[in-house]
Amino acid sequence: MTTPSAPGTLPANARAGGDTTGEAAGDTMEPTLPRLRPDVAVTPLQAGLHLRGRRGSVTLEGSTALPALWRLLEEPLRTDDAAELDRRAAPGTPVRKALDTLVERLRAHDLVVSAPTGRAADWVAATAGRPADTAAALAAARVEVASGAPGGPLTEAVSRALSDAGVAWSHAVDPALPEDVVLLREAGGGRRAVAVGVRGGRGYVTAPGSPEQVSLDAAALAAHPPSEPAEAGPAAFVALLGGSAAQRLLCAVGGLPDPASEGDDPRLVPGLPAILVADARPLRADYRSWLGPGLIDADRRARLEPARALAEALGRVTALTDERVGVLPGPAPGALRQSPVPLASCELPEGAVLAGAARLDLARLEAFCRAAELRLARPGVGRASVGADPAHALGRALREATAEAFSAAGAVLPEAHWREHPQADHWWTALTGRLGTPARLEVRRLADEEAYLAVVRGGTDPTARGPVLGDAVEATPGDAAAFAALSAAAAADSAAQGLAVGHLCRSNGAVAALATANARTAPWEDRGWTNGWLADLALREAALQTVLRRLTGLRVRESDDAASPLVARLRAFGFSVLHGRGEGR
Repeated sequence: MTTPSAPGTLPANARAGGDTTGEAAGDTMEPTLPRLRPDVAVTPLQAGLHLRGRRGSVTLEGSTALPALWRLLEEPLRTDDAAELDRRAAPGTPVRKALDTLVERLRAHDLVVSAPTGRAADWVAATAGRPADTAAALAAARVEVASGAPGGPLTEAVSRALSDAGVAWSHAVDPALPEDVVLLREAGGGRRAVAVGVRGGRGYVTAPGSPEQVSLDAAALAAHPPSEPAEAGPAAFVALLGGSAAQRLLCAVGGLPDPASEGDDPRLVPGLPAILVADARPLRADYRSWLGPGLIDADRRARLEPARALAEALGRVTALTDERVGVLPGPAPGALRQSPVPLASCELPEGAVLAGAARLDLARLEAFCRAAELRLARPGVGRASVGADPAHALGRALREATAEAFSAAGAVLPEAHWREHPQADHWWTALTGRLGTPARLEVRRLADEEAYLAVVRGGTDPTARGPVLGDAVEATPGDAAAFAALSAAAAADSAAQGLAVGHLCRSNGAVAALATANARTAPWEDRGWTNGWLADLALREAALQTVLRRLTGLRVRESDDAASPLVARLRAFGFSVLHGRGEGR
């Protein structure tokens, strides 16, 4: 968070500005010489200074004396040497008054602390908002290191990290734990714990939680083995995991932010716990948003609100399809050609899912939703409809139900009803011209309502009932024709590239409102531009859903989290999962 700097005066008419995070260090400081946080770096400027640390930064400008003043005072501030400071800047002198003003400015930006003592002093001084409180909590902490047997390399790495932090620990044998899992928990009935595991060349550290929660998390993560067998990780790899587990637990005990929250990683989904996933070769470790199937603690049971925009929804898709700990295969373009149709596919045991859309991001979301629906399909339950928010899921369900109920209803409209639509013309030309696919397109109005079904069939003989290449239900003939032609072009293009498609997604306008949320459309972006077309579709979506409900009688209900572990995790990430049944035409 960026805030204006606190008011005050600096030497030689200097001015200050900067940003600060966390609470002001002044809330915890004694009125004695403070210590500069150990991680603070300083860059002298021509007429000022720039100081930056883990918890804040500030730029001081306006006086050529500032760099010289800093050279005089930096060492006593870093070492908390009051005697040396008195020698260099005696109390009551102008230099000491300038120093006092400078220190107050650093205090306001959380760059100085009262120096804690002990083996973990530098770490605590660099990270804690209230170092004295954190140091006291760590000094009082007692950690139990539980494993299936003593003496393993992971147990030793955890124990060594706790000792290096100056924290007391003891070992406990827990035969229920697998040999490759170590559980760190507060001794004496404490409720904070962390689990760390390593199997071959892959390891993980859970988010802090209750002992029962992290045990369930560890068991679930053990079900995600490396895609390829790997030899045991080197000593540095095991040490990384042991140190990371100790750090996460000690941060929880000492009231420090969890390490996963540091760094503003855009891949992490705000509001969900994160695990550390590490690989030995090549050596890497990063945090990933993750929820296991067992949800005990309150933070594990929390559910995100639906995504507010397409980019937010795709960030959640990325977390749910992580190649190391995801619950579904990730939709991606892979080696597929992206012209004339952006394509995304994902491989399932049920067959490859293919989605084509006006943009690749739209195709990725569509492929993910369809893959989730296929995984949720069960006999006697009916098809699930998955969407990034309730309106998206309902729009997809209504279009599916309408296409099935009105597959051959009504008279075919003349081509003039749709051919002047720029998107319909574009995708029809891509299908029949660029891809050279023999096809014909039929558009029908549904029961005199403002809803239209477009179907693209293979072949050009109007008397022959060729195979359906693509279909769509939308609020205007042109929109329906455009999406039907787009879906047919996706099928034709993927076939030309040799992709065996098990499930072709219908391209449709249900995502339009999500795709245009917070998006600014230029004045010239009419329906001929993708952004303009999506904005146009979004305006009609609510009315179209009302019409399709009336036509199909579709009644939907939100799936219960207990329906399956996948439903629970989809809903935890803000996705909607609907089941419905129609009541006939």
